[in-house]
Amino acid sequence: MCQVCNLRRRDFMKAALAAGALAPAAARAQTSPPASPATDLREYIIRSGHVLTMDGAGRDLETGDVHVRDGVIVAVGEAIAAPGVAVIDARDMIVLPGFVDTHWHLWSTALRGVIRADDPKFGYFPTTLRVGPHCSAKDAYASVRLGVAEALLSGITTVHNWSHNTRTPEHADAEIQAMKDTGVRGRFSYGWGQELPLTSPMNVEDLGRVQRQWGQDRKSLTIGAALRSPTPGARGAIPLDVLKQEITGIRKLGLPMTMHGGAKGLVDAVASVDGLGPDMLLVHPQGLSEQERQQVVNSKSPYSTSPVIEMSYSAVRSGYIQYEELKQLNVPMGLSIDSSGASANADYFNVMRALLWSDWQRSGAPLRLKPRRAVELATIEGAKVLGFGDVTGSLEAGKRADILLVRKTDINMAPVFDAYYALVFSAQPSNIDTVIADGRIVSRGGKAVGFDVDKIVREATTSALEIRGRVT
Repeated sequence: MCQVCNLRRRDFMKAALAAGALAPAAARAQTSPPASPATDLREYIIRSGHVLTMDGAGRDLETGDVHVRDGVIVAVGEAIAAPGVAVIDARDMIVLPGFVDTHWHLWSTALRGVIRADDPKFGYFPTTLRVGPHCSAKDAYASVRLGVAEALLSGITTVHNWSHNTRTPEHADAEIQAMKDTGVRGRFSYGWGQELPLTSPMNVEDLGRVQRQWGQDRKSLTIGAALRSPTPGARGAIPLDVLKQEITGIRKLGLPMTMHGGAKGLVDAVASVDGLGPDMLLVHPQGLSEQERQQVVNSKSPYSTSPVIEMSYSAVRSGYIQYEELKQLNVPMGLSIDSSGASANADYFNVMRALLWSDWQRSGAPLRLKPRRAVELATIEGAKVLGFGDVTGSLEAGKRADILLVRKTDINMAPVFDAYYALVFSAQPSNIDTVIADGRIVSRGGKAVGFDVDKIVREATTSALEIRGRVT
């Protein structure tokens, strides 16, 4: 390494130690070599945290360690011997896997300044339909990067970028580049432009190009397709013959698909063109008949639920969230933000709370969904739904290091006796001390380390103002 690089590294290390980024080795009866808490920290150990592994075996450690090397978890246990390795002090913190979002329209993040719930003119649907055709590829990049940066600071380390404004090949590339530049793991589901006529099929040919160009590293980025719904809604209904054409082309590419599935009769319609299956992720478990639920089970189609949106926006249109019904049928499920432009934030703790509240309201007492299960849905179950179950979602040796450290001593958290209850009932993004994405520490002490938040906000705001000027 060059002398200048060495000097910069030492300066960065001094600043990190001053801010408490790395615990002094003496506190652990070990010695730690100088190391940066940012992207170039090759090996470290998260020491003495309350570790929730989410490994399927129910293994939690009240005082445990997580050893990371080259972005991979190499060990999880008590008092791991790792002499000479940098230490991250996790005392008085909950250590758990990064959250996994399974459905998020990231291109509309910067529109939250104008979206006003279900207002007839400024609600989510009229705004995205009106504004979508005016969004350039540059705008898409700025908005997705804003959403992903907020996601990471909120503890979401894997996202499903459900892109239903893929107007051109350049838009697709811009959204993917924003994901990669910000360092999030995820799936990009190529969709359609908001102005695309319902009788015109999506650009499956360019989807194949995106698959070849971007889809080589399945551990960090996978490619899929987002489809329009064949039942009446705010955006209209795609004809079944067009939908069948799209599904056939996408399956020839061997790619997963996703569709909003919260309308009555939608599952029947998709089944009529052989669209259901493990490769079809349905979104919004609402409005399903008993027959349709059985079709979902028989086809092994997974579901994504967006409880904040489903409770606040679509309950009147589509009914209650059928979490309990699908759970009883063992349908794979994950959680999602849906749109931080519509919900106004990316608080994943609130997503867990909303599903729990919805389920408890239906049952009349806290007898069904438990906080531990809510955390499972937010981590390992979401990872399985997106096909990342062998990569992330739990703290196990061999998996990539997507890890959160949540402070237990904050005023709104303390005292913590049950970590799962604290996370679901009390926690907020502001309680997150450290976010690690693919082994890289991207935030520490609640502050971004790996990206420039001020620049991201400034450029997204400029983009939104320019779009407003074009629309008006």
